[in-house]
Amino acid sequence: MHHYSQGKPTRQAHKGIPEGYYEEEQGLKGFFGPVSHLIKKKPSTRWETIEGPLKPRLFDLVELSKSNKWQRLLYNHQLAVHISKLSPGLKNQAYRNADADTIFFCHQGSGHVLTEYGLLDYKKGSYIVIPKCLTYEFYVGEETEFLIIENKTSHYEEPDRGIAGRHAVYDIETIGKPNLDKLNQFVKDNEVNTDLITVKHNNEHTKFTYSEPIYDVIGWKGDLFPFTLHTDNMMPLMSHRSHLPPSAHTTFVAKDFVICTFLPRPLEEDADALKVPFYHQNIDYDEVLFYHDGDFFSRDNLHAGMMTFHPAGFPHGPHPKAVDTVQTKKRTDETAVMIDSRWPLLRDEVLQSVEVSDYWQSWKS
Repeated sequence: MHHYSQGKPTRQAHKGIPEGYYEEEQGLKGFFGPVSHLIKKKPSTRWETIEGPLKPRLFDLVELSKSNKWQRLLYNHQLAVHISKLSPGLKNQAYRNADADTIFFCHQGSGHVLTEYGLLDYKKGSYIVIPKCLTYEFYVGEETEFLIIENKTSHYEEPDRGIAGRHAVYDIETIGKPNLDKLNQFVKDNEVNTDLITVKHNNEHTKFTYSEPIYDVIGWKGDLFPFTLHTDNMMPLMSHRSHLPPSAHTTFVAKDFVICTFLPRPLEEDADALKVPFYHQNIDYDEVLFYHDGDFFSRDNLHAGMMTFHPAGFPHGPHPKAVDTVQTKKRTDETAVMIDSRWPLLRDEVLQSVEVSDYWQSWKS
């Protein structure tokens, strides 16, 4: 498709928007496909009423009862999003997910993950990546809360770093690799005698019991193994002149969705640069944002542990107050995890009890 324009567009996206006007981006393929920028007289989120199920939603997951069992929040045939809480001293039997690759994001807490490949450490801000069918077992040091993301139709891969180079976003040397020596020492010191593995297959559970402890690996090699990645070791892509799209912050890629990590960073410096997330319709994707830590400057009345859900079908963007207050800010101070799903996500019934029902009205000045 050729590039056309009408009226008085801007020359550069997210820059030079005439004072008193607003830009809306409408794009396909999650900011990678055909895209247009519309300059409007009023914000795209100026709706007065919404009648029907399609609307922006906010959930206060802090108010949701958590247990060591996975509590499903959102799902489709390609992925599922859960939360779970683990307490110290809880006997967490070994587990194997034959349905999906699994990512655990540590919202709170710290501890260890025992795997046949070795021991992994985790703490607040750690991603734990467990490939499909690999056995793991949690030993919790301090009370832990996880955001859990299952990838049912593919495997997690690194993002395409393009011209930014292979060391952008995160250097492969910064990942936490399983340590077999530390595992053997931990098993000995803590008298770990795990002989039971619970396997999830086709969303059903089967228990495999062994006559001897399962941690008996004396060596391994290969490029398939569980690992961790901490937000401290991630380098956000930045432009000091114009606002980058969310896709620039992609951390993991799956066939039908991506996981992005928004981290503290300096704000754009040019006087005519848009410093808040732009109004946009990410037409092909449902967007989920989990607020992990910090001051969430792009919208009001948020705290850590909340989650927004913006399905495809309507524009969204910063709250009016954020547009004003950001003018005095020099940097962001927030950490959040975003899940962009290519196919519509269904809401679990449990979310009804923790939905902030008037969230859709929060864009009104």
